[in-house]
Amino acid sequence: MTKKISVGITGSIGSGKSEFTRIAEQSGFPVLRADDISKEILDNNPDVRKQVIKKFGKESFLNDKPNKKYLAEIVFSNPVKLRELERILHPLVIQQIENKKKEFFKNHNIIFIESALIYEADLEELFDFVVLITADREIRLRRKLSQGMTEEDFLKREMNQIPDEEKRKRADFIFLNNGSVDELKAKFHLLLTILSIKN
Repeated sequence: MTKKISVGITGSIGSGKSEFTRIAEQSGFPVLRADDISKEILDNNPDVRKQVIKKFGKESFLNDKPNKKYLAEIVFSNPVKLRELERILHPLVIQQIENKKKEFFKNHNIIFIESALIYEADLEELFDFVVLITADREIRLRRKLSQGMTEEDFLKREMNQIPDEEKRKRADFIFLNNGSVDELKAKFHLLLTILSIKN
């Protein structure tokens, strides 16, 4: 039986992990994004809604939809509040990832899963390999500013992430992404070669 492989893709804000998973997707591989799963749960799970309103107040939801701006302002400026929100969401995110992996593995031998918080949320056990995408801080900041994020928001989000130096010690593969998308594509194909994955 062919071994089934799940590869976690992580990196600090602005590193290019989303671009890396887009390349995987464009190359025909299944991709899961923990952030999307988390948003879906927040949008649609009535029990989660109750818990979030209880913890963060009625303003957490407007017209039955999560008030993302309000929640982001609370959790990204207060690590304790962020952990409280993660405690509500993460067990359900993990469960969903496990379910979707089983589904995908019926027809695929490899799946890529993007998550900014693999180490922060202790998700390493979900993956056979973890790929860390890194980039110099000035480059990461410049990318996010060009996408419309303020420097203040960048700093708040960065503060809640484990520094790259620590992630480097724990990742199986590390790819520096200071250059072009084509260079990142070459690194993706190098990963496939190392893992003996046919494209």
